[in-house]
Amino acid sequence: MADGTAHEAPASIESLRAENQRLRDELARAQRLSTVGSIAASITHEFNNILTTTINYAKMGLRNEDPATREKAFTKILSAGQRASKITTGMLSYARGGRDQKEPTDLAELLGDVLVLVEKDLKCHRISVEIDAAENVIAEISASQVQQVILNMVINARQAMTAGGTLRLTVRRDVSTGFAELAVADSGSGIPADKLPHIFDSFYSTKERDAQGQGGTGLGLAFCKEVVQAHGGRIRVESTIDRGTTFTLKFPLAEKASLAAAG
Repeated sequence: MADGTAHEAPASIESLRAENQRLRDELARAQRLSTVGSIAASITHEFNNILTTTINYAKMGLRNEDPATREKAFTKILSAGQRASKITTGMLSYARGGRDQKEPTDLAELLGDVLVLVEKDLKCHRISVEIDAAENVIAEISASQVQQVILNMVINARQAMTAGGTLRLTVRRDVSTGFAELAVADSGSGIPADKLPHIFDSFYSTKERDAQGQGGTGLGLAFCKEVVQAHGGRIRVESTIDRGTTFTLKFPLAEKASLAAAG
């Protein structure tokens, strides 16, 4: 009997580990879809604008036989279609997630993929964007996971700027430490000093749910920290009331990028 129990214990532990991993994967997918929901209204509005542009220029092309006018109409229609395709591709890629395998990834390009998804949302909330991204900052990361972290950070920043403001995005390398850095800074309300030590705790939140029911679960930042640490990285926050908050994500530089920058 004792031997049977001893053999069953490792199996039970492995079963619990597998179940724990399954639940963590489910939580990650839920977080991803929740983020999609928070920008869905703005993207729908963007598609309405694209369709209006396409219809109006199609009518112009049909009404006019002048080659120059028709060429202008076709060019505008093509541009609108390409914009719609880019948004759709970005949304589908994000919602489905990608491989969790870590590989050399350009952080500036990954940031650009995120901005495609949130550009309209930020404009609707009167938020301007300033970007200072160094070239060839290559980190060893899972692009799908880190994209989700960046998107969460950007949406958090937007929610902190209820009256509009400025979002500053920075990408740089620190060869001396071997880390790539990506900073998301807002000019919003800031986080009280007594709450800062707890913001990465699960189910701890500094905000209420918004009109769309987004936010306030206390899971977003805990998830972000978990992903960053799983990459061997670090996450830091600095905040001043009524001046804003800056989150800095640090990821190990890909070896080749570090050698190239050093040389």
